[in-house]
Amino acid sequence: MGAVLHDGLLDALGREIVDGVTPVGSALTLDGICVRFGVSRTVAREAMRMLESMRLITSRRRVGLVVRPREEWDVFDPRLIRWRLDGPQRADQLRSLTELRLAVEPHAAACAAAAAGRQEGDELVALTARMRRLGEEGRLGEFMELDIEFHARLLRASGNEMFAALTDVVAEVLRGRTEHGLMPPHPEEEALAAHEAVAAAVRAGDAEAAEAAMSLITTEVRRALAAAPATPSSSSGR
Repeated sequence: MGAVLHDGLLDALGREIVDGVTPVGSALTLDGICVRFGVSRTVAREAMRMLESMRLITSRRRVGLVVRPREEWDVFDPRLIRWRLDGPQRADQLRSLTELRLAVEPHAAACAAAAAGRQEGDELVALTARMRRLGEEGRLGEFMELDIEFHARLLRASGNEMFAALTDVVAEVLRGRTEHGLMPPHPEEEALAAHEAVAAAVRAGDAEAAEAAMSLITTEVRRALAAAPATPSSSSGR
């Protein structure tokens, strides 16, 4: 029960900060939170600790817990990303995350092709075959989970620990696009073929082809979001 209370309080406070309901410079106190939400000081303190770890707030003597400027937030925190995707900043968050993917994932795919073994390549090819089947059947929830796994495997297979650390970030944007209706009922053929091309290139050890195919994926996502960044659209499945 305590974990449920803590998570609910954290989400409520975090979303209010991220959405600007509790603006930068606002001061929060444990007593005020306890009264407002009807929670114990222990629950309130733990939620505040988490918000501090995300750099959303900072403690100031004789003032309380103050909301920090946006440029100081830990923008790579998956929960913060989720809050932004759920609120009025969705378009900006999708845009910045897509720019990040465009900068990182093609090179990560090239690194994976150079570093991954035949078995990892075979597994990626098998994964994309399952993605095609689910995508053509319109089973978007299951497709999304496999898509997340596909991109996570590539980032980890790159051999670069900084790329691998972005797996949760990429997972949030892929999950967010599906949950907010920014995916078509069936992923487009171009998207399915590009995923298959990346997997085949990794299996073949062809870094140049892997990078080119992943660039097709991320570039098309950016193009689709630029056309309709904040509303459900016929954007390509990625």
